[in-house]
Amino acid sequence: MLMSPTLEKLKSLQLWGMLAALEDQQRTPDIEGLTFDERLALLIDREATTRADRRLRTRLSQAKLKIKTSIEDIDYRAKRGLDKNLMLDLASGRWIDEHHNLLITGPTGVGKTHLACALANQACRLGKKALYQRLPRLLSELELGKGDGRYPNLLAGLQRVDLLILDDWGLAPLSDPGRRDLLEILDDRYHAKSTLITSQLPVGAWHDYLADPTLADAILDRLIHNAHHLTLRGDSLRKTKGGLTKTTTPDAQ
Repeated sequence: MLMSPTLEKLKSLQLWGMLAALEDQQRTPDIEGLTFDERLALLIDREATTRADRRLRTRLSQAKLKIKTSIEDIDYRAKRGLDKNLMLDLASGRWIDEHHNLLITGPTGVGKTHLACALANQACRLGKKALYQRLPRLLSELELGKGDGRYPNLLAGLQRVDLLILDDWGLAPLSDPGRRDLLEILDDRYHAKSTLITSQLPVGAWHDYLADPTLADAILDRLIHNAHHLTLRGDSLRKTKGGLTKTTTPDAQ
């Protein structure tokens, strides 16, 4: 049987996984020992795997993660008190399914962004949409969006992702429009999606950071009460070589 027309049809249908699998079968001498059903199952399995891999690559690309890392890269041997059971529970994605938030705090350089990106990578692997944003840059982009008409679409895009990372919370002062934009973001996501915050400021200092008591109450009410807390301590990892080696004290609610 001539296979060229079949291969061309698979290309035209963009069934790349089945195409690769069929080409592999043609190069396998003992493939005739398999039944038709077995060979067909191999073709379908390869196509399903290829499509799943492509969707994962797309999710990771759209997530715009600052650090390429994964749950497997986290070093539990270092003496920083990181609770492996807690991290494994977070890695399951249940907190995202239940629309909980995660707050990671600690001084600069202790691995907050690394952990956030690892959890976002895991979320993508679980089929969820994630997005990394530095809060100061995001608020600037939203302000620009008000002037060029992109503001509603920007907010809608933030609302759609299953896990939104807001990195560097508390790094720069907030303007009044920035506080109101932050409330809009969190209100859209409250009990519907999950938000992950990283900050050098302890959670107890966030109300003062937000400055406006009324808006601070509204923002924190939507963020803290259904959140897990992870507090990192220690010197900056940038002063050491050899990975995550600092003290971590998790406090999950």
